[in-house]
Amino acid sequence: QVQLVESGGGLVQAGGSLRLSCAASGRTFSSGGMGWFRQAPGKEREFVAAITWSGGSTYYADSVKGRFTISRDNAKNTVLLQMNSLKPEDIAVYYCAARTSSMYGRGSYILRNSMLYDYWGQGTQVTVSS
Repeated sequence: QVQLVESGGGLVQAGGSLRLSCAASGRTFSSGGMGWFRQAPGKEREFVAAITWSGGSTYYADSVKGRFTISRDNAKNTVLLQMNSLKPEDIAVYYCAARTSSMYGRGSYILRNSMLYDYWGQGTQVTVSS
């Protein structure tokens, strides 16, 4: 069983930065990838960013490209999301998710789809004041 624990959320002023961390335990990851999704009040959960465990390919939603950076530490089974130039529209609960099975060369599609992940964290709140 895989457990994902997020940390790093909080309150920041517009234009500020936060770094989210997701620590995975329960197994060693060699395939698949990790993703960050977010859900704002009254809205559906949406893709933010993802990274593959092997190769480190990264994928971003257009709304965060150039502002957010996802990275991984394979030795620690940890994925980070550095969020810069935060805006009020970034307010949401941010969830970490893990895809542990093979992606058959379709990581770009699979990691953007919340339905194709195997495990989820409990979420961490990000609030941006204007």
